[in-house]
Amino acid sequence: MKTLSKYILSFTAASLRLNEMVKVAQAAQENGSSDLNIVKESGVVFGSVKNRTTDREFREIRKRLETLTSEQKSILTNGDLNSQKQIAFLAVCKHYAFIRDFTIEVIRDKVLVFNYQLHESDYNSFINSKISLHPELEAFSESTQKKAKQVMYRILGQAGIINNSVEKTIQPQILQQDVIRAIVTDDPAWLKIFMIPDRDIKQLRH
Repeated sequence: MKTLSKYILSFTAASLRLNEMVKVAQAAQENGSSDLNIVKESGVVFGSVKNRTTDREFREIRKRLETLTSEQKSILTNGDLNSQKQIAFLAVCKHYAFIRDFTIEVIRDKVLVFNYQLHESDYNSFINSKISLHPELEAFSESTQKKAKQVMYRILGQAGIINNSVEKTIQPQILQQDVIRAIVTDDPAWLKIFMIPDRDIKQLRH
């Protein structure tokens, strides 16, 4: 896991998009191809009316899927709904350092002290703490930053990390053994996005 990656906010083009992620991953599996662009050419389309929007959404979904291992993709296509959500969220955190850092440094830190409520001040403090490390944040317009916050909370709600984007109550995560194994085999540090304590992660490394 890279600890310092440039922040990109292109996730504003697509929220979690679980159904579409599963559809693309399944199509790739059926075609026996790891080239997701070929999957799109084969006829996998989304419900968007505008082709331009569809292209943007597909591009973001493709980039997310490309971060997953074959074992993780298998869970995405064959797992239960909760496991699929968790793998989709893993892909989001792998591709967007902004969401990864917020999840680990804000959400996880609150859960570890038994605080399960997100507040506006939590988000503002996170942004203020990142400006010096990520000057690229200042290059984004106010409207883009506002949309990024809205879409991030929507993703967190759709993934089940919080109950919804309005109340923002953090939800404890229960991971199936196959999900844990797929993450540990890749990099145990990714378990942090599901609020797993360090001591438990250390045990799972062995």
